[in-house]
Amino acid sequence: MIASKIRAVFSNQAVSMLFILMAMWFVLSRLSPYFFTVGNLSEITLQTAVIGIIAAGETLIIISGGIDLSVGSIFACSGVLGGLVLQKTANLPGALLTTVFFGGILGFLNGFFITRLRVPPFIATLGMLGIARGFALIFSRGIPIFGLDPRYLWIGQGKVLNVIPVPTIILLLVFVLVFLVAHYTRFGRFAYAIGSNAEASVLSGINLSLVTVCIYSGGGLLCGVASIIEAARLATIQPAGGNGYELLAIGAVVIGGTSLFGGEGNVVATLIGAIIETTIRNGLNILGVNAFWQYVVNGGVIIAAVAVDQLKRRL
Repeated sequence: MIASKIRAVFSNQAVSMLFILMAMWFVLSRLSPYFFTVGNLSEITLQTAVIGIIAAGETLIIISGGIDLSVGSIFACSGVLGGLVLQKTANLPGALLTTVFFGGILGFLNGFFITRLRVPPFIATLGMLGIARGFALIFSRGIPIFGLDPRYLWIGQGKVLNVIPVPTIILLLVFVLVFLVAHYTRFGRFAYAIGSNAEASVLSGINLSLVTVCIYSGGGLLCGVASIIEAARLATIQPAGGNGYELLAIGAVVIGGTSLFGGEGNVVATLIGAIIETTIRNGLNILGVNAFWQYVVNGGVIIAAVAVDQLKRRL
């Protein structure tokens, strides 16, 4: 009886990923006295915020059987548009809303291409990757945007009660919201159903096109939120920003156990997967490992995660 309960607990992807994360922290704390400090752990949560928020939206997309390769470009384009509004009008709320709104619009276009033009998600979002990146460079003329409002910078650099970083709070709020949507709303159940069997979902009366468009639009909105946080942290908006973030976001989702075939996934495990990715990068930096090896390790971890998923399916 006890053994079966233990197996049930460890069969939960979030629990198993949490134990892996704790094991990594223990090993890294043994290898370096600088790892397990309050300052470094706080830095890990800050570094996780941007990729984690993007990965939250990517989770629902992959659960529904899709994929979004354009998140890094949407991140950059929405940030540039919001930054230009801030430059021209000095209207902070307007700039923030512009960033999030245009992120949602670009995500909506992904959904439109997929549902109305019948373009496969891989190709539609690959095309958007180039389109959004091009517009980011065109609108900014390839020049980073500086001189951001101090209130804007507080979003990325401020602390609540001088203890908890604002980006960490936003990250947790986003994941709570996505978790509630995924597990306690009809929309979330529709996403799982579509990923499991799209044809059966349509026959059950689910509006496949509407749900898909909403899922991709939500992913775009979260790219806009993540863009605001990174710009506020770095005090600049880079038109070339977000390059490679699609790999990190998809990696966090896959490491968290979400199946690339759709219909299966856990938002909480995605958050832990994002922290694991950040921990790997942070640990390698502290240990003095060449930064280029981070790409090798991240790629290897993603392949290993997918291989484990395939093994679980065969068993």
